[in-house]
Amino acid sequence: MSLLSRLRHRVRPAAGRPPVSETKASRVGPLLAWASQGRPVWTPRDYAALAREGYVRNPVVHRAVRLVGEAAASVPWLLYEDDRELTTHPLLALLARPNAHQAGPTFLEEVYGHLLVAGNAWIELVAVDGVPRELYALRPDRMKVVPGPDGWPEAWDYGVGERTLRFRADGDGPRPILQLKTFHPLNDHYGLAPLEAAQIGLDIHNQASAWTKALLDNSARPSGALVYRADGGANLSDEQFERLKRELEDGFQGAANAGRPLLLEGGLDWKAMGYSPKEMDFIEAKREAAREICLAFGVPPMMLGIPGDNTYANYVEANRAFWRLTVLPLVARTAAALEAWLAPVWGDALRLGWDTDAVAALAVEREAVWTRVGTADFLTTDEKRAAVGYGPAAPADPGGPR
Repeated sequence: MSLLSRLRHRVRPAAGRPPVSETKASRVGPLLAWASQGRPVWTPRDYAALAREGYVRNPVVHRAVRLVGEAAASVPWLLYEDDRELTTHPLLALLARPNAHQAGPTFLEEVYGHLLVAGNAWIELVAVDGVPRELYALRPDRMKVVPGPDGWPEAWDYGVGERTLRFRADGDGPRPILQLKTFHPLNDHYGLAPLEAAQIGLDIHNQASAWTKALLDNSARPSGALVYRADGGANLSDEQFERLKRELEDGFQGAANAGRPLLLEGGLDWKAMGYSPKEMDFIEAKREAAREICLAFGVPPMMLGIPGDNTYANYVEANRAFWRLTVLPLVARTAAALEAWLAPVWGDALRLGWDTDAVAALAVEREAVWTRVGTADFLTTDEKRAAVGYGPAAPADPGGPR
């Protein structure tokens, strides 16, 4: 179903605000909602500019976002009911196929991409008779938070052009919208994008690339000076100056004319200019800007092929640190949010986890754990199995072969 069709079918008339129940709540919540209750709170930055100048035009940001998103989306989900692992369940099926147009990893990669570029990721839930059926990732620049009397969101506005669809938070069952956001010390409703923290490095990197492109367009070397030496100190006339300038631009400027010989006459002399070592520092400045971008996204520069970073002894160590410090914490917070949002539909005993054994980058750590547990003579077989994440061994069949 198209977006406009969904807008037409899902618009509901605005209902009166329900009375505030006397439940436990923060005393500062009404202060947060005092100036914006019932009205959308706009994001304080230009998401389109960040996405365009960062993810679309900067190769370091593009690769860092894809690296984190693809890695986090590749981690398989696990579902437990109390201490028993479930291999089949509607929640697992929903995460494996969130909607008719996307598979699970593709959907999660989009969610993680929004979170990294905008600091916010929004997921829409489509439920039938209170049972979750489909999940959709919504663009962050189209979502607006509508605070309620307690300061928490009472609704969310999704706008496309002049049309706006409001998702209300009241009603039975799970909320129709889940917001994943990073910590923002100066905003109550929106997260802080890593791209914002790296914006200075992003601008330096983009400008250095534009400078290099301009240098290539001018024969890959700095411009020189055309010196006119005439007896008696005569100067070129205005007509001669403009003609000479036009001939230089048309015949000798640009990458296609690199190395073309220059024919001089009438007292003209060409004096080439070169860059000093200090002026060549823009190359190192560009690399330093790239390292700052990697730092904001939690990606070791070594993994993006950026030279000059010797923090890690080798690529394997950098990859393992990337998974432990960046990818798995992102997966953990996503699993906790999805569990709190969807698991109560099927019961409070469900717990959503993830399978680190399927991560090839952590195979060295897993092998070390298995070795230590296997050589621990003071542990029983079932204790060893529990230490590596397995349940008790099945009892032997007394009627089986001896």
